Amino acid sequence: MREISTNVVFEIRPGETVPMRIARGTRLTVQGAAVWATRSNDTEDYWLAPGDKLKLRERERLWLSVEGERPAQVVFTIAPRPDRRAIGWIAQRFDRMFDRFRSGLRTV
Repeated sequence: MREISTNVVFEIRPGETVPMRIARGTRLTVQGAAVWATRSNDTEDYWLAPGDKLKLRERERLWLSVEGERPAQVVFTIAPRPDRRAIGWIAQRFDRMFDRFRSGLRTV
């Protein structure tokens, strides 16, 4: 069995500010009421209406609060990690290619 994707849902009540730390690349989707999002290393604030999505970066910090009198649900969709063997294989191929160019000689 392999992981396809994982969804985590939180409810944010009016007047509440929720700090979060994003461990992996994630997509945030808003349901219910509008959400105000502040991100680390970003000078912009984001007003997200129900149905809006925001792609979050690995290791960023996020602060969420609700606009209005209704609670909002935020859905974090976590994409599965790529197969590490595939990444190693690709890195090895790049290393071999760059070795050919670094030596100055072409292999025939």
